[in-house]
Order: sequence, then structure tokens, then C-alpha cells
Amino acid sequence: MDKQSYSLTKVLTQQLRWSALAVPMAVVTGSLVALFLWLLDRVTIFRWQQPWLLFLLPIAGILIYFLYQFAAKRVEQGNSLIISEINEPGNGVPGRMAPVVLLATLITHLFGGSAGREGTAVQMGGSLAALLSRWMKLSRADVRILLICGIAAGFGAVFGTPFAGAIFALEALSVGLFRIRTLRSAGILSYEAFIPCLVAGLVADVTCSAYGIHHTIYQVTTTLPNSVTGTFIHFNWMIAGKTLLAGVFFGLAAWLFIFLTHSIKDISARLVKKKWLVPFIGGLLVIGLAVALGTRDYLGLGVLNPSPDGVSIVSAFHNGGSETFSWFWKILFTAITIGMGFKGGEVTPLFFIGATLGNTLAIVAGAPVDLFAALGFIAVFAGATKTPFACMVMGVELFGGGPIIYYALACAVAFYCSGSRGIYSK
Repeated sequence: MDKQSYSLTKVLTQQLRWSALAVPMAVVTGSLVALFLWLLDRVTIFRWQQPWLLFLLPIAGILIYFLYQFAAKRVEQGNSLIISEINEPGNGVPGRMAPVVLLATLITHLFGGSAGREGTAVQMGGSLAALLSRWMKLSRADVRILLICGIAAGFGAVFGTPFAGAIFALEALSVGLFRIRTLRSAGILSYEAFIPCLVAGLVADVTCSAYGIHHTIYQVTTTLPNSVTGTFIHFNWMIAGKTLLAGVFFGLAAWLFIFLTHSIKDISARLVKKKWLVPFIGGLLVIGLAVALGTRDYLGLGVLNPSPDGVSIVSAFHNGGSETFSWFWKILFTAITIGMGFKGGEVTPLFFIGATLGNTLAIVAGAPVDLFAALGFIAVFAGATKTPFACMVMGVELFGGGPIIYYALACAVAFYCSGSRGIYSK
């Protein structure tokens, strides 16, 4: 009994200590994410008002390249660097990562690159966690915990999903660990980190919201048929069957995105000898695609669209809100943008890809459009990041808990159909 009491006391003390360390980091991260989201909104609106900026995207790519060369080349590894430092500590996460990725992301979006925002928020959180760790001279074990909390804080604040952020931070570390690599140590670390991660995600989200930052609201308003009575959870065998089939396509879309992004990065690095030319060529390709398609729907985040008839994540939740192949074009635009050196992240484009593909599949299958847009939103993300549990929780936070069985089915099938490689794999 004494040993059990000692063990419980030790665990509680440890959890309180890590949570206390996470709070100041989360407050600063939430504040920086609020600033980032406000600036991102401003540059996006300015680009909508000044369409000629797109034609400067190649020059912006060169600027980003030299920005990273000047700052430190290790910073360019982005999220992968933070995950690597958690799993296999090395030279640490540079403090300069936060301002560099913030500036590079704003440049990417100002000139029309198809990118996201999660990478920036996560890297800012990880960078601040590393900086705090160095100031406080924390042990290696404490540094690893705080870095995971930094991921949770950045993710939770940027999307307004603190619970998903906490689980995402733990699950993202398991990319590659499903092959049993260092499973024991990683698993123990993950369980220990859960409470401080949850604290970090909640504090960062509350802090971000306190600045008046509002997240986009997505609604699944269709009244779903229910074969189960006496419960708020919706389930219908017909919709479940269609969800399973849709999950296969969501997983294949995630696989295609991963394949194209990695392939474009590898091929351009191999064929283009002058590395500063890679983002320059990438910018030219994005311009060429936009001109050839006669639309700018696939530039930037894609959450909203200045044109009432344009395609966006929000429009994909409604009938007629997406073209048949909108999902494919967003894959191509984003794979070129990210694969050829621009910054920002992949998650919001993955939301666009999933929501528009869900819209298309719903029309083909005769399923509720808003539900299938929501399923695609989280399932393509689950397949590409290999974080199905975080995506299920995100579904509950964003769309409500009623369709949770469909979330689970779509995310699980997409996860298994997307291959072994993820966007954070080396």
C-alpha cells in the first residue's frame, strides 16, 4: 500500500509539474497563433483584392528559400524536426523556427501558394517549448514532454480543437511506430504526456479566443436516419455501408497526396541543380495551373472564397458547392506548393480535399452532402497524417458527436487504405 501511495503521489506531482510548465508556453503559443491567424486573414483578403500578386509567386519562392538559408537549414525540416527531436533527441529545436516559419507562411499565402496553417502553429509551439526548456535548463525527459505539449498547444489553438490537439500531439509521434520501432518508450511517454498536453491545448485555445479570434463553423444539419433508438448517436446500416466505401476513396486520396508531395520534392531536388530555382519553378507551375483552369479556387487556404460561385471548404458542405474534380486539383496545387519549397502546412488543404471529395461521393452515392463533406474533412486528414483517433475527436469537436460511428468508420478505413507513409514521414 505504501509503495502504491508513493507511486501515485509521484505520478500526480509529475503531472502537476509538467502541466505547470506547459501553461506559460501555451499562453505565449496561443497569443502567437492569434497574431498569426489575424495576419493570415489580412494577407488573404489583400491577395483577393490584388489578383496580380499571384504573378510574383516565383519571386516569393526565392525569397523564402534564402530566408531559410539565412536562418538555419535545420529549421526547414519543420514538423518533422520537432517529431524527430522528441523521438530521438539531437541538437534541439532552434528558437528562430517560430519567426521564420511565420514570415515564410505569410509570404506563401500573400502571393497565392496553396498551403495550410497547422504547420506554422505547431512549429511555433514546438519552438517556444524548446526555448522555454533551454531557459529553465530542463532535463531531456522534461524537454520531450514540453515539446509534445507545444504541438498540442499549436494545433489546439489554430483549429479551436484542444482535445484533438492533445491526441494529435501524441499520435503524431507514432508515425512509423506502428512498425513497432521503440514502441515501449514512445508509448510510455505518450501516456505520461496526455494530461499536460490537454492542459496546453485548452490554455492555448482559450488564449487565442481571448484575442477575438473566431474559427470557422461547419455544420452537419441534415437529419440522419437512425436504426438505434434511445441514444443521441446516429447509426443507419445503409449510411454505414456508404461510409465504409467512401473511406476507401478518402484513403486513396490521402495516399495520392502523400505520393505526389514526396515525389515532387524528390524529383525537383534531383533534377534542379540550383536549389533556389526549385520554388521559382514551383511558383511558375502554380501560376500555369491557375491560368489553364481559369480559376483561383485552389490557391491559399481554401476555407472561404471571395466569389459566391467559388469552391471552398465551407461551400463543400452544400449541394453544388464543389466541382467533380475539385479535390484532385487541390491535391495537385498543394503538392507543388509544399513539395517545391513553400511553407504553411498541409492540413487545411487536406480538409479542402476531403470535404470536396466527400461532396462528390455524396452526390454519386445519394448520401447526405454535409455529412460526407464532414467525413472527408477528417478522414483524408487521418489517412495523410496517420492520426485516426485525433481526427475522430476533431469530428466531434467541429461537427458534433451524433455521427461519431461514421467518423470512426471513415477514419479507420482511410487510415488503412492510405499506405504506410504519411506527410510527416521522412
